[in-house]
Amino acid sequence: MRETEGGNWHETNQHYLAARLATVRERLALHAAGACSHGRDVGQGAEGAEDPLGLWSPRADAPGATPPALETLTSVFSLSPFECELLLLCAGMELDADFPRLCAEAQGDARRSYPTFSLALAALPDPHWDALTPAAPLRRWRLVEVTQGPEPLVHSPLKIDERVLHYLAGVSYLDERLQGIVEAVAAPSEELPPSHAESAALVAGLWGAEAEGGVRPAVALCGNDAAAKRAVAAAACAERGLRLHALRAADLPQTAAEREALACLWEREAILQGGALLVEAEESEAAPAVVSFVEGVRGFVLVASREALRARRRPAVRVDVNRPAAAEQHALWRRALGPAAEELNGQLDALVSQFSLGTDGIRAASAQARAAYAADAQVASALWDACRAHVRPRLEDLAQRIEPAAAWDDLVLPAPQKRVLAEIAGHVRRRALVYDGWGFGARGERGLGLSALFAGPSGTGKTMAAEVLAGELRLDLYRIDLSQVVSKYIGETEKNLRRVFDAAEEGGAILLFDEADALFGKRSEVKDSHDRYANIEISYLLQRMESYRGLAILTTNLKPALDSAFVRRLRFVVLFPFPDATTRADIWRRVFPADVPTEGLDAAKLGRLNVAGGHIRNIALHAAFLAAEAGEPVRMAHLLRAAQTEYAKLEKPLTEAEKGGWV
Repeated sequence: MRETEGGNWHETNQHYLAARLATVRERLALHAAGACSHGRDVGQGAEGAEDPLGLWSPRADAPGATPPALETLTSVFSLSPFECELLLLCAGMELDADFPRLCAEAQGDARRSYPTFSLALAALPDPHWDALTPAAPLRRWRLVEVTQGPEPLVHSPLKIDERVLHYLAGVSYLDERLQGIVEAVAAPSEELPPSHAESAALVAGLWGAEAEGGVRPAVALCGNDAAAKRAVAAAACAERGLRLHALRAADLPQTAAEREALACLWEREAILQGGALLVEAEESEAAPAVVSFVEGVRGFVLVASREALRARRRPAVRVDVNRPAAAEQHALWRRALGPAAEELNGQLDALVSQFSLGTDGIRAASAQARAAYAADAQVASALWDACRAHVRPRLEDLAQRIEPAAAWDDLVLPAPQKRVLAEIAGHVRRRALVYDGWGFGARGERGLGLSALFAGPSGTGKTMAAEVLAGELRLDLYRIDLSQVVSKYIGETEKNLRRVFDAAEEGGAILLFDEADALFGKRSEVKDSHDRYANIEISYLLQRMESYRGLAILTTNLKPALDSAFVRRLRFVVLFPFPDATTRADIWRRVFPADVPTEGLDAAKLGRLNVAGGHIRNIALHAAFLAAEAGEPVRMAHLLRAAQTEYAKLEKPLTEAEKGGWV
């Protein structure tokens, strides 16, 4: 509660407002009686008219005294004495039961029991005609509203804005027209990481400097941590004594007139509350509507976006806010986990290496993990799973999560290919040591992308190999849905891919691009704009893949169709050969789960079927259904029927050399 040297601020404010209303009421009464009030002969003289009861007289020894709301309003909106009393005239209609009667008497018409501009010009001192122009403070800031009707402007009813009325009465709240559009953002409850605290101090310093030309620069908060941008903005505002509110770019009106009205409404609110606005444009990337709004609204404004704000009519300063560095993440994990951090026995390094979470993500994962290890689960295991789960909602609208079901024993491949897959897993596990501990990462991010190409005919185990790696590393595996990523609209494909890579990088997920030749094909000769933008998409992908620190796996049946520059940037290329008869027989020995009843199966004969592992699984599954329907164990006869169906699907004949001697 605000206090002044005269006691309770709210009580003083009420007395002061009542006294000023009494002055205006007396002017109305004099005008109704035919007297002239322009000579300032009301109350206690010229000075008394400003403060009839002497309730507001700040002394030199009370520099921190808070003035009444009317004085603040008059000062911040630069109201003239006439405009101030006109505002009081409208406020009196809501606060004093005598005002309607006096207005009617003063205007000589019982039907006009409301304030008008003609009444104010006649009854109030020092009148000036431009007080009610749209550019003047009363209407510019919507302190007073003119009720439009058939009557001329000077005879139209005037009404004080409800938000302004309550402010004068000492009641402060967010204007109801802004509720649901902007939301209050509280100051951070905990200390920010050093890099974020430095950014907050930079923003506060920018706002503390003298505004050039009376216009303060807009601050563009750029980077990959949306939650941190909020925290940085809130911390900067707290340091400057400002109240922060956030506005989503998606909630901005589309028409210029509506945006201007919203800007004016917010500006007034910011002045009344001492506020700042954070426009969150993470997905829209400071689209034209955002730039237009930010250029039009005055005061303290921040924009959280991927790209820097390209404003032409207002200075803009870029401040980068990224996820905390590895050392800061260590400190955040220890703070969030408390004593439980000691139980990790050095495994925190692996956690920070694999998952790049922001402050909010670390808190959320820690809370989820605490609930799990309260039930005697291992701390490190619970934390690992919580980190995996944290990023899933961001990825699942653009990718399909695959639950790994295959293990190393299920993968039938030549020894050299298996060895390369094991090396891929080792690169993922040890990247923190090599990049950060041994200094490879300090030389720049070029070449640090961990990507692998699995090339080979359909059904040779490429997707299964990706599952094996995901299971081995205990990471989520996401198959990218190209129908959701690729867009015919210029720039949308890159935007979607960036969302995928950013989310995956935060959560350490493995990305699987099936049929990658459709997305990473060769760049073509530019013949029209479509070719140009297709090549731009490929170039963007090449750059993004090279800087992506997670594991990205691409599969293709057509390795020659891939762009050569892209293949050069791949760290691993694993060729999945079409299985020979011996390998196929080995696949047949492993294809049936242990609980499937079988009888008389000959893996060597089955290996003569000239199909890849994916088709072998289809045949085995079909045969199992045939046997289950017949109430029999799976026999060679069932497999023969299933093989005939699969070959018909492939439009190839089942030769006697393949099926001979089965039954």
